[in-house]
Amino acid sequence: MVTNKLTPKKGKKAPRKRKKSRKWKVSPWLVAAGLLAVAAGVLYPYIRAGRFASTGARIPDGARQFCVDLSHHNDRIVWDSLKVVVDRSGHTTKDLLHAKNIYPVSTVIIKATEGERMVDKRFAEYWAEAGKRAYARGAYHFFRSSKDPQKQADRYIATVKLRHKDLPPVLDIETMHAGCSREELNRKALAWLQAVEKHYGRKPIVYTSDSFARDILSSDITAQYPMWIARYNKKEPRFADWTMWQFTEEAVVYGANGGYVDLSVIKQQP
Repeated sequence: MVTNKLTPKKGKKAPRKRKKSRKWKVSPWLVAAGLLAVAAGVLYPYIRAGRFASTGARIPDGARQFCVDLSHHNDRIVWDSLKVVVDRSGHTTKDLLHAKNIYPVSTVIIKATEGERMVDKRFAEYWAEAGKRAYARGAYHFFRSSKDPQKQADRYIATVKLRHKDLPPVLDIETMHAGCSREELNRKALAWLQAVEKHYGRKPIVYTSDSFARDILSSDITAQYPMWIARYNKKEPRFADWTMWQFTEEAVVYGANGGYVDLSVIKQQP
């Protein structure tokens, strides 16, 4: 029998035709969109922190004396150049060519300690640098209501050596741990204030938010200590008897090149 070449021999399978592989075509627009999304995700924290910002928050009307507070979150400080540059719209800027007014930073307050053990990693460096210049300088402690107030005071005292021309100690109190009562918080904060006041012989400044001062802190604190109030909605603190007002956390300051900074005004004495 003559075997047809197209007929498979017994016991063998006919060869299968190979399927042509599909080549997926990716749109260059899709690739570009993906790259932009990745870039946005990477850059977002820096944009949010104002790393690339040349313009920041508007200053309050009539403000003339400024205080900037710094910690390890703020780097690339040019200590001899700290200035509040204001453009024609009243906003802080780093663009000297569009400056309407330029004010020197008069006061620098630096984070020193937090809780019972933490010392800010840039404190020693920043404290020394500020001390070489004409700035009034201060050091603050971030208070943890869950920790022992005496141990927190001891940590601050061991870290901060004040000169006679430095600002008084500063207590930053703006949080209350779960389960802590208003009475407990005030008792512990007052214990820190009294321990530190006894050591340095000077009444500390208390930093807190407008609402925290009015709703949480007792008059034993607010009536006895100078108050540094944070309120960011362009209006003066509703807590009337304030010494300093932190009006923004999104200012740009010439000489502070690491992004946004917290900026305060100092109340003008009559």
